[in-house]
Amino acid sequence: MANSVGIERIDAGWPSVDVDTTVPHPARVYDFWLGGKDNFAADRALAESIMQWVPVMPAKVRVNRAFLGRAVRYLAEVEGIRQFLDVGAGLPTARNTHQVAQEIEPSNRVLYVDNDPVVVAHARALMASNGPGMTGFEQADLRNPDSIMYHPAFARTLDLTQPVGVLMLAVLMLIPDDEHPYEAVSKLMTVLPPGSYLAVTHLTADVDPAGVGGLVAAAEQQGSVVVARRRAEVEEFFAGMDMITPGVVPVTSWRPEPEGEISPEDQLAGTYAYAAVGRKPR
Repeated sequence: MANSVGIERIDAGWPSVDVDTTVPHPARVYDFWLGGKDNFAADRALAESIMQWVPVMPAKVRVNRAFLGRAVRYLAEVEGIRQFLDVGAGLPTARNTHQVAQEIEPSNRVLYVDNDPVVVAHARALMASNGPGMTGFEQADLRNPDSIMYHPAFARTLDLTQPVGVLMLAVLMLIPDDEHPYEAVSKLMTVLPPGSYLAVTHLTADVDPAGVGGLVAAAEQQGSVVVARRRAEVEEFFAGMDMITPGVVPVTSWRPEPEGEISPEDQLAGTYAYAAVGRKPR
């Protein structure tokens, strides 16, 4: 129950955490767009304000989620990746990373990372998996990559002698340049073995500068930072890596399902974000 200053106690089987319900958080805004119930009035207010500028945001979140499935399947089936690091995992929903990965190979390992205490409170749901695969969780922040790399779950879940598939989906757009997102990505990828992969989705204003500009301003008015980057700026996150075909493209254009039919709304939504996968050279 929230108190007079909007602090709510959340307890889902883990130690209770304090959540300021007056401050929106990206994971809970996305949860609202996905039709979830783990969000508060501030999250809904920001979500609806953003939708005034970009009405297809729920579809954008949906196609971003679909990319997660395609990227994990590609890395597991084609490239033989057997462990994944999902940074900015968000709240649990259908087809989480471990579910996709462990359907392909039950022994696949997945480590989730997020900085939202509500996600921490739901970590048991995120880590629910059947079979021999290990699934772990860290409360950590990409802006401080050391908080990820030196968390006990990092070495406990991942075998750092083998390649890792790293997912950073719709998370780098939350880190402005003065908080050094490129350095954070580079530092994290440096500690991973050669042959590891990085998958990214990122908001862009290349197609709709006015709409995305309004989105960025709406987020700023409610205390959230959102950064839209151009295609060349997204490519910079893969400096020194080998890009997987088709490179940096609209999210719905990255290796679409051969039998899948994309609706006009999803096709439009896909132009608001770039997607790409790169490989750290062996």
